[in-house]
Amino acid sequence: MNRLLAAALSLALFAGGSPADPPRPVAKKVEIGSPAPEFKIKDATGKTIDLAEMTAKGPVLVRLTCGCAGCDKELAYFQALHAAYKDAGLTSLAVFREPDAKVAAYVKEKKLNMLYAVDSKGESWGVFQTKTMPTNFLIDKGGTIVAIAAGCDPSGLVAKKLSEKVAKTINAAPVDVKAKVETDRKDKK
Repeated sequence: MNRLLAAALSLALFAGGSPADPPRPVAKKVEIGSPAPEFKIKDATGKTIDLAEMTAKGPVLVRLTCGCAGCDKELAYFQALHAAYKDAGLTSLAVFREPDAKVAAYVKEKKLNMLYAVDSKGESWGVFQTKTMPTNFLIDKGGTIVAIAAGCDPSGLVAKKLSEKVAKTINAAPVDVKAKVETDRKDKK
């Protein structure tokens, strides 16, 4: 009996706790159809952004990103997506994994038209259980994950597909953000 108790105690200590410790909460898997994780982050002004508060008001598109060449090429499509649906209640949040000063210059240069925050430690990627950059999470009003799109696509197809899912989520006509950006680029030439 003493050996059994000693083995149990050793196992508990090896696992990082004692038999008297409460069980550690297990993070729910972040997947389509599951509730969005609890997530708070400070924006560039120091104001706390609370995902639960935002999704109580309407759908939210969270984009975990950086300023690399691929993400930079994708940005125009996500800015068009945000502009197309913001009046219908969509909030877009870009979370950058670059240093504050670099992001501040990038935001100014690109005339970023959506809410953003900086997470140079990458804690957001842990909360959302992803290692892929960029990864986009569309969360409906109420907090259920509707779509997850991981990976970089400078052609605009990922943004186009997310645009269609946003339109369906808010019961609006879909906007072809890929075509809109390409038309805007042609018009600027």
